[in-house]
Amino acid sequence: MAVRSALINVMAAAALKAARGLIRDFGEVEQLQVSVKGPGDFVTQADIKAEKTLRAELSRARPGYAFLMEESGETPGTDGRHRWIVDPLDGTTNFMHGIPQFCISIGLEREGELIAGVIYEPVRDEMFWAEKGAGAYVNDRRLRVSGRRKLDEAVIATGIPTIRGNVDRDLYMRTLAAVMATTVGVRRAGAAALDLAYVAAGRYDAFWEFGLSAWDMAAGIVLIREAGGYISDIAGGHDMMTSGNLLAANAHLHLPLSALLKEAVRGPVAG
Repeated sequence: MAVRSALINVMAAAALKAARGLIRDFGEVEQLQVSVKGPGDFVTQADIKAEKTLRAELSRARPGYAFLMEESGETPGTDGRHRWIVDPLDGTTNFMHGIPQFCISIGLEREGELIAGVIYEPVRDEMFWAEKGAGAYVNDRRLRVSGRRKLDEAVIATGIPTIRGNVDRDLYMRTLAAVMATTVGVRRAGAAALDLAYVAAGRYDAFWEFGLSAWDMAAGIVLIREAGGYISDIAGGHDMMTSGNLLAANAHLHLPLSALLKEAVRGPVAG
């Protein structure tokens, strides 16, 4: 049986407590109060309640840690070394429509380095967790990324730009066309953190997306690294937490996918 550290226990307990409210609200989704943050960008009372619960639980266990949270933004801490990076409900649109594909994501930075991550999927009761140097797990089972070596055998996940308009749709469509033409299939489930957890679990062979936020990626980055995968920005560098552009895959597929995406991003050569 996998032995969780005290830190992972703190993160998992906070996720479980917040998830109880999400599950209750998911069962009454037609009565949810919803507000609009921007075009195509919604926040429910469920998001807000979950975030308050996570802040309270994490602050109680680790006083002084800073926070970066989707709904309330940045909160400085007195600790000076640690920062929680939290998405209380990744997959809000799915949640609002009664689609059971959403999760809670909690990452932890120490002096700017991601060291631990928890992604909890309440509907399936799957707790994905990882800590630097200790491996990646779902519940008590060790995770490894997939072993597939060929793009024409791979299933790739992605996130499609919405009407928020912060991603170049033409650029994205070029990458989508290139991946569709080369792989078994492309999946768009609508919760980036959970997509990353599925890459760590070997369910997807890879994932790419543009315009993500830090809270979408933080926990998943730790999971994929600890599951033996490779993660980078689309250009192949390590600027994903700043750029929001991310590619995650196993060791065999990362380089060919990176080359494919970079060529698609460059676009056709003018004649």
